[in-house]
Amino acid sequence: MTIRNLKFMFNPQSVAVIGASKKANSVGATVMRSLLQGGFDGAIIPVTPNYKAVAGVLAFPNVASLPEPPDLAVICTPPSTVPGLIAELGDRGTRAAIVLTAGLERLQDDQGRSLQQAMLDAAKPHLLRILGPNCLGLMIPRLGLNASFAHTNPLPGQIAFITQSGAMATAVLDWATANGLGFSNFVSLGNSADVDFGDVIDFLGSDPH
Repeated sequence: MTIRNLKFMFNPQSVAVIGASKKANSVGATVMRSLLQGGFDGAIIPVTPNYKAVAGVLAFPNVASLPEPPDLAVICTPPSTVPGLIAELGDRGTRAAIVLTAGLERLQDDQGRSLQQAMLDAAKPHLLRILGPNCLGLMIPRLGLNASFAHTNPLPGQIAFITQSGAMATAVLDWATANGLGFSNFVSLGNSADVDFGDVIDFLGSDPH
């Protein structure tokens, strides 16, 4: 259990969306829309080889082409691409990523490792922290940060909510919004391959918000 480099996840100055898309209802399109509508003050950077721009924001074709390493990367690309992307991000200097992609624990690479283990092995040399995979994402209302594919933005408040289940997260978010309850942080852990309950509780324990 460690809070090392979680500051880049919970207080980023820039967010790259790896796999940003224009396709309606795709995860890449939903994450871009959520970030832009949330009012995040930092840089929002779509990364995709398929478009010159996404939602009116200049896109970059790959991680290597980014002018600066993003504090936080949100990955919504196919499972087979995730370990390589984590390695590229680590090489560039990124130290936090949210992996929304599901299925990594069930698939293997050419070395016989699960893709989830390959992802962790790629992150380890860089001390790059990973939320997920297979998670809904992360929302911090006071920052205007909605790095998720949730269909609504939570209200700001002073309660942190942490859950493994995306379904539970969605249900609680709907109920809280309907009843005017806000959150300081709203965290979906998914598989908890790296960042887990203990890490988040330890980090948020010193959060004055």
